[in-house]
Amino acid sequence: MANIIIPELAETITEGTIMKWMKKQGDKVEINDVVLELETDKVNVEIISEHSGILKQILFKEGDTVNVGDAVAVVEEGAEGVDSSADSKQTQMQGEQKEIQSAEHFNVSAEQDKIKTNASPAARKMAREKGINLNEVTSVSPMGTVNAQDVSTHITLTKLDEASITDSIHTSPSLHVKEEDGKPVERIRMSRRRQTIANRLVEVQQTTAMLTTFNEVDMTNVLSLRKRRKEQFFEENDVKLGFMSFFTKAVVAALKKYPYLNAEIQDEEILIKKYYDIGIAVSAPDGLVVPIVRDADRKNFSEIEKNILNLANKARSNKLGLSDLQGGTFTITNGGIFGSLMSTPILNGPQVGILGMHSIQLRPVSIDETKMENRPMMYIALSYDHRIVDGKEAVSFLVKVKQLIEDPEFLLLEA
Repeated sequence: MANIIIPELAETITEGTIMKWMKKQGDKVEINDVVLELETDKVNVEIISEHSGILKQILFKEGDTVNVGDAVAVVEEGAEGVDSSADSKQTQMQGEQKEIQSAEHFNVSAEQDKIKTNASPAARKMAREKGINLNEVTSVSPMGTVNAQDVSTHITLTKLDEASITDSIHTSPSLHVKEEDGKPVERIRMSRRRQTIANRLVEVQQTTAMLTTFNEVDMTNVLSLRKRRKEQFFEENDVKLGFMSFFTKAVVAALKKYPYLNAEIQDEEILIKKYYDIGIAVSAPDGLVVPIVRDADRKNFSEIEKNILNLANKARSNKLGLSDLQGGTFTITNGGIFGSLMSTPILNGPQVGILGMHSIQLRPVSIDETKMENRPMMYIALSYDHRIVDGKEAVSFLVKVKQLIEDPEFLLLEA
């Protein structure tokens, strides 16, 4: 008998919820077969079997919470699944070695993997079949050895099929019931990610001194610039010129001038970050996620737009990996795409600042003492942690963003 165990998946993942069993009791399983789908706080992960045989017993049902290291099923290893004789094992190992050597003879990247990466034969075989570079796979072993589960997790995090999100959304148990007052209701279990979002939002409200300051931006020059340059920009970069790249560049410039908004509190110290990994809030099917545009200060407009487009597509198809979500020094959220005129964004802890963008609306603006014009205006909001960011600094930061957006050609020159 052998156990199927929930492996270490990432440093921050300690538990998950069994979303779906891919195998049922009595089924035949082979090494590397996917046996269940595990929902974690960030992503869904496929758990594979490291044994061949019959799935004798399932120890947890769908919807149960399991911890890393828990045995979730028992496999009865039989003669059909595993050869018990030493000669058979030796023959199998020799066959695998020949297969590896043959593949490496024709595949330069596989040869490089063999030199640079310590991996089990099963991991090499899976990586070769799936076209995975072992150098890109993270091992959870203290010795650094890449095993088959590491490869499976890597595949899940980077190439998760869109069909899995449909399952995860529509298989949440719901029930039409009659309450005491006789009114029809529907109960839907909160997904693990929705629970995590809820808990973190409450935690931020309880552990920070959050305040919000507002301003408004005249978007005339940005709209004019986009209109003049959008076709040329698309032809040269194969991506549309959106608003987010302007705001990302403006935020980075403002953060450089007001660094305490690019910081976090660690115990009794303030950690000021000298890099600019900007989180961009994206609405995904199972809740809001904040993937990160890394080193935004080093990217030009087209690189930022491509980065955001790629992250947004991955978020909406549930293909974001942990590396896309971890870290971040400051966040931008755009409620305007849903029609929000003004809102108070909630901090994305442990960050101490978040910028909220809103709808662009024509409003009468005083040009001088005698002249009024209808201008495309946007309200912007900055929520900040008053424990380390003073009001003067927060207001000045938001004014700086306003000035840069209203002079977008300066941003383009700087980029």
